[in-house]
Amino acid sequence: MSERAKAAHAHITRLKTCQERISSHCDALAVEVDRQCGEMVAAVEAARTRLLTQLANHREARTKAYRDQTANNTRRLHQTTALVQFCIEAIKEPDPAAFMQMGPQLIGRVSDLDLAWDKELSSTSNRLSSYIDLDLDNKNVMRFINTFNFIQMKPPGPPEFLPEECLGQNNSVTATWTPHPTSRVNTYVLEIDDGDGVFKEVHRGPETVCTVEGLHFNTVYQLRVKAHNASGQSPYSSPVAIRTSDTAWFTLDRNLSHPECRLLSGGTSVTCESYEHRVALGSLAFSRGRHYWTFSIDAYNANADVVFGIARTGINKEIMLGNDPHGWAMYIDHQRSWFLHGAAHHGRNEGGVAVGTTVGVLLDLTRGTLAFYVNDEPQGDVAFTDLEGLFYPAVSINRNVSVTLHTSLDPPSDYDSQSDT
Repeated sequence: MSERAKAAHAHITRLKTCQERISSHCDALAVEVDRQCGEMVAAVEAARTRLLTQLANHREARTKAYRDQTANNTRRLHQTTALVQFCIEAIKEPDPAAFMQMGPQLIGRVSDLDLAWDKELSSTSNRLSSYIDLDLDNKNVMRFINTFNFIQMKPPGPPEFLPEECLGQNNSVTATWTPHPTSRVNTYVLEIDDGDGVFKEVHRGPETVCTVEGLHFNTVYQLRVKAHNASGQSPYSSPVAIRTSDTAWFTLDRNLSHPECRLLSGGTSVTCESYEHRVALGSLAFSRGRHYWTFSIDAYNANADVVFGIARTGINKEIMLGNDPHGWAMYIDHQRSWFLHGAAHHGRNEGGVAVGTTVGVLLDLTRGTLAFYVNDEPQGDVAFTDLEGLFYPAVSINRNVSVTLHTSLDPPSDYDSQSDT
């Protein structure tokens, strides 16, 4: 019985502690009720001020329009009265010949004024209204206020994805979801499966939209989300499948390019007035997959070398692309081309560029290779092999050379056979 007494004493202590905590929690909830109701009252007052201001503006606009119409009609009435008096005096003319001379002019003036009255009265009478075409509907607000109540704290229900707002763009996917209608949620956890059957966490926070970047192109990803609050966590939502783009679309990035590179047409074209080479980088980096893009030559000085290729983030943008360890490139003039990396060149090939020429860059990170094309024909063999890591599309130009970037392209049809060879 002594042990029972000790247990009872401990239990009574816990009950008193719970009583104190409940009292404290109720006080906190009362403060929260005051705060939220105060916010709603302030919002209603703000809406009242806004609506009254809007109504005053409508009143002023409508009354001004009627005042202007009244002034116009009054002016027209004065003109009509004056013309009537003049016609009365003209009828009193004792000389028939003089009356016949002024008659056609009077008839013309009367007809013109009558036509003006007809147009003005018909145009204004259709717009006459003693009401403003506005009304108020507070049903939704009242419904919210009448249903405004405490939420029973329990683990949330599973969130639900919004399929029409879940999409893939380039190598990223964007997922949007909504909470369970009767749940209070503090945090969401988004997980993704890239095809190996294992979901990995990619987002944790209160937001209901998330973009996951750096994924494979042309790949279907499964995503699921669950919700958390102070009482626990929900089951996972039904998964949603999102496919990334087949090919990459990108532009040249002003922030990643040398300041002397002048980007045009939203980053699809670039030119440079400097005598020295300046490097411009693409807005998207690649670490996986096969990607092909081209540059068309818009303006070209025959003494200039145009350089196309790829680069890492540490590239020196004040020298020719390929003259440091962070760039892999092909430089080409009007007669021939060379492959360049780390200031070492190899692979001379005949054939150059001119205005209108198209130079293609094919980066295959599945095989780790980089190849170049001129007017859809291979410019030599595969230029570089054993490529791994993160690479940006790059170009370096000078001497007012201008090129335009074309992306989201399929590789040339002969690439597979060329690579196998």
